Amino acid sequence: MMGRRLRRLWNLTRRHLGGIGAAVLTVGLVYSGSVEWLELRSLDKRFELRPRRAPTAPIVIVSIDEASVRELNEPWPFPRRLHGQLIDRISAWKPLVIGFDVLFPEPSSRGRKDDEVLGAAVTRAGNVVLAASCIKEMQALTDIQIGYVVVDCNLPILEVGRGAVAAAPVDLYQDADSHVRRAPLNVLVGDKMEPGFDHQIYRQAVAAGLPAKALPDADTILVNFRGGRDSFPSIPYYRIVKGEVTPEQFPGELTGKIVLIGSTTQAEHDVFPTVFSGGVGMSGVEIHANVLETLIRGDPIREVPRTVSTALALIAALAGSGLVVRFRALRALVVTALAWVVVAGLSYAIFATADVWLRDAAFTVGLMLGYGSTATEHFIRTQRERRRMSLFFSQEVVRTLMRERDEGSLTSSRRVVTVLFSDIRDFTSLSEKLAPEQVNEMVLDYLTEMTEIVEKNGGVVDKYIGDCVMALYNAPLPNPDHAANAVRTGLELQERVLSVSAKWHAKIGVPIRCGVGINTGEAVVGFLGSRKRPAYTAIGDAVNLAARLEPLTKDHGASIIISEYTHQLVQGRFPTRPLGEVTVKGKLLPVKIYGVVPTSVRQHTRVALDAAAMLTTIGDGQSWRARTADISEGGLALTGLPPDWDVGRKIQIRLDGGGLSRQVLAEGTIVSRRGDAAGVQFTTVEGDSKPAIADCVARGRETALDDDQ
Repeated sequence: MMGRRLRRLWNLTRRHLGGIGAAVLTVGLVYSGSVEWLELRSLDKRFELRPRRAPTAPIVIVSIDEASVRELNEPWPFPRRLHGQLIDRISAWKPLVIGFDVLFPEPSSRGRKDDEVLGAAVTRAGNVVLAASCIKEMQALTDIQIGYVVVDCNLPILEVGRGAVAAAPVDLYQDADSHVRRAPLNVLVGDKMEPGFDHQIYRQAVAAGLPAKALPDADTILVNFRGGRDSFPSIPYYRIVKGEVTPEQFPGELTGKIVLIGSTTQAEHDVFPTVFSGGVGMSGVEIHANVLETLIRGDPIREVPRTVSTALALIAALAGSGLVVRFRALRALVVTALAWVVVAGLSYAIFATADVWLRDAAFTVGLMLGYGSTATEHFIRTQRERRRMSLFFSQEVVRTLMRERDEGSLTSSRRVVTVLFSDIRDFTSLSEKLAPEQVNEMVLDYLTEMTEIVEKNGGVVDKYIGDCVMALYNAPLPNPDHAANAVRTGLELQERVLSVSAKWHAKIGVPIRCGVGINTGEAVVGFLGSRKRPAYTAIGDAVNLAARLEPLTKDHGASIIISEYTHQLVQGRFPTRPLGEVTVKGKLLPVKIYGVVPTSVRQHTRVALDAAAMLTTIGDGQSWRARTADISEGGLALTGLPPDWDVGRKIQIRLDGGGLSRQVLAEGTIVSRRGDAAGVQFTTVEGDSKPAIADCVARGRETALDDDQ
């Protein structure tokens, strides 16, 4: 019992080895960061698909742009007195806070007075947050970005910065692909956490009365970008300095607003790639505006814990494998694609509605690896199994087994089967009269015909034993009509042997006859034999009895003998005649046997005949050329008939050649039909033709077949 359970567990594990390996590989890829670039691109794609959101926080950008450089006729960096003049003019609007995203780590090249003018304006405003330049060392801060640790900050020089409410690091974090997605709230400077530039501006704005959400309990946030460049209102630097925009003219332009001052030109290299920037990049001051919008609204992008997304990827790998095991590869691909669409749609939905980032790239990788590895392994294993089963079963049976994956049909088990044995009568004496090459050719022809008939009727050729064929019915696939199919096989064997016999009689003057024994009963069926050379077969008393019945056909004058057990299943479906009881070798009790009578009962001795036949249908006058297989005084067998000539059709017959002493003219009716072969019963035979038929039969009596017609 334990061994069986272990085998089942191993079989289950073996079928999912691809998915297990894919799951392990996926987890390794996740924790090594190999799929992080896919996760980041997936996040970007969500932003691109999500409708743009208009900013709601009171943020205005004063842009140091190309127009300002041109209009002021001043090269960059501008004189600091102009910055002071700008701050004074902005202060007249009474903004909440002014964030100056320009660095002043060194004295002005225009002298100390230039610095003092700016410093005085900063002091008068009383709400200016200045930017600091940080000295950083690269270090892994998190698992998804190039990290930096700030070891020192180049603060604004004393003359400029002593009147500022704060001076804070303005640097932005970039991921491995150089994109800015995260912003620092607090920066580790040395061994102390200091508020970042956006954090300081947020503090001052809230202190000035701006309603805002509480800051998240984190040192870094994922920025909830509103859109691309120019998403926030802006005023060119020069327009305020030159007095084109004043509080008197535009009283609400900057009043009660957060004013950010910074460069928006490409020339200053203060641009960074973001989700919306494309190849142009977004200026640092615009990124800070998005950060402040995120903080004020309190809607940073929240990440689902990596353990959850990793677990989801693990499940995806196993699920992708399980789908291949459960369904066929193409159907599994469709289900896999639907599963991906559902998860991708769900992850986008929670992002678009709840600002939650569920990593699904790892899920996609896991699903693809699970499906792909198992499908590949399954394909290789299927081809190997198909080649192995093709040695034992027909292509139709193999296709059915592979389609239904009915592996249980191949395991050794007890089941009711019908067993058929058929061999060539007097094969030993026949072989002595022929050369080995002729024997080989004859057996090849015979077994090829027999195998085709067995497979056509739903049977499986178990083995060839010299000239003997052993066939099984109701295995490996269930077949409720197995007994009748075996009898049909026997009848067709007898019909088909006529054409084979005619061929060899014409070649060497030797006819071929066969006997068929059929029995139904329980047997052990499956792959039996040695471990090195297994064979699909059946063993048991039912098989032995079928083998013993076949030789009895010689003694009882019947070409097909069935046991009483088979007769019970086919009684009334085929004409049979009782042959009494026999005690076969190996059995103590006698067994009733029955002979199956061919549907076209012959009343005359028949002989093989290969002659040309010209046929004309009575009524519509259709003509056809065919060949004869055998002839008797009551009728003949024909081959090569058109498919639409059914049983009951009346025909005129003209025979020439094939050993006939003269031309034979007759009329007859088609009484049986198998493929292109047919049995014809004579209705009238012209007077001169009767002696020719009788002479042909007399000359062939020594080799006449025993079947009745």
